[in-house]
Amino acid sequence: MKKSYSLIWCTLLALTLFVAGCKTKVKPVSERIAKAWTAESVKHGSTVVYTRGGSSNTTPAYSNFRLTLTNTSGTKTVSLTEFDGNTFTGTWDLNGDTKLVLSGLTPQPTGSGGTIEYTITSLEDAKVVLTRLTASPKTGGTINEYTLTNP
Repeated sequence: MKKSYSLIWCTLLALTLFVAGCKTKVKPVSERIAKAWTAESVKHGSTVVYTRGGSSNTTPAYSNFRLTLTNTSGTKTVSLTEFDGNTFTGTWDLNGDTKLVLSGLTPQPTGSGGTIEYTITSLEDAKVVLTRLTASPKTGGTINEYTLTNP
């Protein structure tokens, strides 16, 4: 009887170790966010102004919006193409896992001092939701939320 209990406990221990060792490791945010992102939907304040494929978009030019974050050998570069067609380049970094900071942007976006900050509301492999921390002069002083996807 003792051998039966020992065999059961050994089997349970082995199964537990096997299952625990099979967990998928999640890559750090800095690796998961370093992609080319395009707008799926955009809100100016609480108003949805763009939805990809939508027929009643009040700002259809968001179809040109692109945020490209690269991380090559520790060098983090950004290219941001706004809905108005202006493109800004600079560097990016994370403050913790919830704040994305674009800095050294040239030319400097109006009223930004060359820096734009976003809260990362959610991040999945092919989707990120960013909320701008400061009001955008281009959109009438609204705080904007961007739901972006990786094509």
